[in-house]
Amino acid sequence: MEGRLNINVSAVDYDKVSRALIHQLTLLEEMVHDYDRFVVTDSQFALGWHFFVASVDRSLILKLKDQMGPAFDTLKGKGDDKKFLDWLESRIKNQVPRFKLAIKEEMESSKYGLF
Repeated sequence: MEGRLNINVSAVDYDKVSRALIHQLTLLEEMVHDYDRFVVTDSQFALGWHFFVASVDRSLILKLKDQMGPAFDTLKGKGDDKKFLDWLESRIKNQVPRFKLAIKEEMESSKYGLF
């Protein structure tokens, strides 16, 4: 589980969603005492949505998993990446308007992926 998890983000309001995402990832870094482990790109606008990528170092995900312990395993999804997406989405879903998170590699290999 080395490298980075690239998350495709689709949002109606780029400013609000990117700010909430950056804020939550910064809080995560502070929580696990590991810094400069994520990057958020600028957006591309199409079809009334903003599309951008959040790239998170997988070491950050492992530290979250270690810190949460058994509670991490109760999150929805198969595998650590999906569980992390569920955790992240649950942290920002009530703060911002419509948005979607998806694993970039899965979107690119999808027959009908938009990315």
